Amino acid sequence: MLINAGARDEIPNHYGIAHFIEHLLFKKTERRNTNQILNRLELVGADLNAYTTKEYTCVHASFLKEHLLRVMDLFEDIVFHSVFPETEMEKEKSVILDEIASYQDSPEDAIMDDFEDLVFKNHSLGHNILGITTSLMSINRSDVLSFLKQYYCTNEMVIAITGKYNLGRLKLLLEGLFDKIGPTQSSCARKAHVHYLPQQMTITKPIVQNHSSIGNVAYHLYDNRKIGMMVLNNLLGGMGMSSRLNLEIREKYGIAYTIESNYTPYTDSGVFSIYYGTDEDKAEKADKLVHKELRKLRENKLGVLQLHQAKQKFIGQIALAEENRMGVLITMAKNILDYGRVNTLEEIVEQVNVLTAEDLLAISNEVFDAAKLSSLNFHPAEG
Repeated sequence: MLINAGARDEIPNHYGIAHFIEHLLFKKTERRNTNQILNRLELVGADLNAYTTKEYTCVHASFLKEHLLRVMDLFEDIVFHSVFPETEMEKEKSVILDEIASYQDSPEDAIMDDFEDLVFKNHSLGHNILGITTSLMSINRSDVLSFLKQYYCTNEMVIAITGKYNLGRLKLLLEGLFDKIGPTQSSCARKAHVHYLPQQMTITKPIVQNHSSIGNVAYHLYDNRKIGMMVLNNLLGGMGMSSRLNLEIREKYGIAYTIESNYTPYTDSGVFSIYYGTDEDKAEKADKLVHKELRKLRENKLGVLQLHQAKQKFIGQIALAEENRMGVLITMAKNILDYGRVNTLEEIVEQVNVLTAEDLLAISNEVFDAAKLSSLNFHPAEG
């Protein structure tokens, strides 16, 4: 069950509320306590979980075919009938504070979110999904109910199911469970990020290694250049050991254990970033090598064989991802929310195949422009 509500929909003094609600959905409803919620699916060997992103909240379950009604009944209960008792809220705040602390103890994770905060400075896309201590502690039950009323609207929800089921019978089952909710309409409009200025920041932390992230704003979900950006990101530092960054910085010089690039498109903006961690005395060389790879993509058009290989690698990886049924299902649900239809694998392959070397060169010169890159560095404290 995908809900079009996430961290970017929060107001500054309520940062973390979307993720907080995701936790609270498992606590108490009008007819179930915490143990009954958790045991409802686990007692039949099913898996129940949830997560929050900048733009979505997702509740998901994996289960044997015959337990569909049990699962959907629980989804309807926790999403629409949770009661959010104050005692549970206070306990869960403590849990999330521990989660925040654990996150800060992992600089390779923390730098990703901090980098987005740097790129999307003073915008709702920037702040950490977990929130910050002061804002989290100030959230009360009234704030939670207000957020739910504003964003948990039926016109912004998708229920997606995969399995050996008859679609007509599925509709009847779901109508029986969810029709009593009644339609609710969200009228909230998100404000796009429009004023990007490159930022350079170094933060000293009690860590051993140097951690770095560099990048730029990139294309949103509806931009025709999105697929080209995905292919470039995959070529540069995506999945697998054969990415350009991994071959150059880890395999050739052995100066970084982890080096990767990431591209995340949002509904009205996007972000591209490269992350790498290395010993302090090797950080300068790593920086130069990363910029060298970006410069090569800006200055040198891919040859016929290079372009073919980049396309084949990307197509192969997205095709293999079809084996992950939960991942495919969530992607389809996002497609419905974002586009009103499901984008097929065949359509994506076609979009990849029509890309030209000139397309990728133009994208490289825009997104990898050295003058537009922001950087964030976690520097080890002396001693």
